[in-house]
Amino acid sequence: MISEGCEQCAKGGKMVLFVYGYCDQRDCFYCPLGENRKNVTQMYANERPIEDDSDVIEEAKRMSALGTSITGGEPQEVLDRTCHYLELLKDEFGEDHHTHLYTGIPGGRENMRRLSEAGLDEIRFHPPLEQWGDLHGTEWEDILYIAREEGLTPAFEIPGIRAEEEFLEFLDEGAADFCNINEFEMSDGNYRRMQEEGFELKEDHMSAVEGSHDILEQMGDHEKVYFCTSVFKDAAQHRSRLKRMARNIRRPFDDVTDDGTLVYGKAWTSEARLETLGVPEEYYTVKSEHVELAWWLLEEMVEEGDVEKGEIVEQYPTYDGTVVERTPLSGPADRGSQAAADD
Repeated sequence: MISEGCEQCAKGGKMVLFVYGYCDQRDCFYCPLGENRKNVTQMYANERPIEDDSDVIEEAKRMSALGTSITGGEPQEVLDRTCHYLELLKDEFGEDHHTHLYTGIPGGRENMRRLSEAGLDEIRFHPPLEQWGDLHGTEWEDILYIAREEGLTPAFEIPGIRAEEEFLEFLDEGAADFCNINEFEMSDGNYRRMQEEGFELKEDHMSAVEGSHDILEQMGDHEKVYFCTSVFKDAAQHRSRLKRMARNIRRPFDDVTDDGTLVYGKAWTSEARLETLGVPEEYYTVKSEHVELAWWLLEEMVEEGDVEKGEIVEQYPTYDGTVVERTPLSGPADRGSQAAADD
């Protein structure tokens, strides 16, 4: 039985709230943060830059968020900010809006108390790699019990660098509720340093590190250990989140793909022309310099010569609306001109 936070992630229901890009405790060679997130104070909710509280609420509604994961950098370094947004989310969406937080420092009792009072449900600790195997009798052991005493669910979340039996001991002792192991990955933010440390990409894979599944041989059989693969993150978590967004923001004429992207047509024509052609108003939207409409309708109009040209656009339903693909469409006249030029 995976944790409630993980269940919501698997459904694509967790909004990712990035509260702070600095992490002063250490400089991990495997840190996956890209340059646009590392050592910045700018907040993000998913892909949306946050300027005020309403941005956070709007993004959560955009994806019908079931809960929120709070990350950084180090969220405990900006505890006032972190607690503010925990309170904001709980006030807006209620106690059922599940929250979990990733942290690389113990923090102490006062921090645990404040986080719990603000509405945090689950805290996932990531001790420094150099301390793995020597955590008993340290503040890392103490904070697990303190967090639970303050009403939080304590857990570990670690990258799959190497197996470490001590994490299993903490689970068996009841100090931690679970241990999530993320498949070890290379990213734009850590690729060079990972190579310097001797790690290489798995063959025919975009991000997973060679040998990253070996950790399962020693830790994978424990009932409270969960291994999260890079494929699952992309194919299940990310795609499911996109689908949630797409269903919420799609216009009547937008098609939602199996990948959670939106597909529509774009034409450089006028609303008057569409009215002349008898296109129902629910099949298009007028922009400043073009119109957007059902892709299949545009394709038919271009084929018939009713509109000279256009394109089919596929884009993400995210705040930044990244375009995945553009497919140009041209009418009979343009195709004839091109054929003549080719001859």
